[in-house]
Amino acid sequence: MRYVMICAAVLFSMVTVHPLAADDTASRAQLLETFMQEFVTITPGKGPFPATFEMGSGDGPASEQPVHDVRLQAAFRIAKYEVPQNLYAAVMGENPSRWKGPRNSAEMMTWQEANEFCAKVTSLLREANLIDETETVRLPTEAEWEYCCRAGTTTAYSFGEEAQAADDAGTQASRLDPYGWHTGNAAGNDPPVGALKPNAWGLHDMHGYLWEFCSDAWHADYEGAPTDGSSRPAAEGKPTQIVIRGGSWKDRYPRLRCAARQSFAVDGRDDAVGFRCVLVKRER
Repeated sequence: MRYVMICAAVLFSMVTVHPLAADDTASRAQLLETFMQEFVTITPGKGPFPATFEMGSGDGPASEQPVHDVRLQAAFRIAKYEVPQNLYAAVMGENPSRWKGPRNSAEMMTWQEANEFCAKVTSLLREANLIDETETVRLPTEAEWEYCCRAGTTTAYSFGEEAQAADDAGTQASRLDPYGWHTGNAAGNDPPVGALKPNAWGLHDMHGYLWEFCSDAWHADYEGAPTDGSSRPAAEGKPTQIVIRGGSWKDRYPRLRCAARQSFAVDGRDDAVGFRCVLVKRER
């Protein structure tokens, strides 16, 4: 059954004023504090976080192969939600999203604009003394993203191998619906972030809702991919295609697998593409 969750909150809007009015400044400060509170610390090799994981899928298309071991080199923090529209507008001064809602995920920005958001929010967080000069907000690398999506699992999805399973009556029932917005249970980018269940590491919407930008340039497969979790640059020059991960409300369940990946133009915009941030202590 197709349905749309509609956020009951009043739609967010912001008029760009320079300098910001006092009320706008206070609102942005609160949004920045909330943003900081919504990061999850990932420390590979400690507690539930394995130091090494197998990236890719031997059963998937060539773009997900070869499967290779990746060992992440340092702790980092990742946002439990995709960047919501109220935060994006407070930082960037505009909300380009088609599906308006203050806590809906922001969409319809380019990859470069997502990187600009990361740079601007880094400066704002430093000015507010919420992070120090050694900390930086950026897009996740593709390896970081898959590691976080898998949440210690080796299955197709973070909750298991199958998106569907037979119920007690023998009828096929979705195991994906509680975790991800996809074409089978959503008709748009209407829900607020975090409306569905998180994975085992407390991260929401890793399966579905919006495709998410990664920092990597697109390569057709994993031949020659880094094994330390770092970002993969373009073969030469600046990238024209980058990696997006996670699937969206426009996609059927196979596209929401942990290993599924897709190329996207650096200057492209889509109402099913957004991003989440990571916070790192130092760049590799």
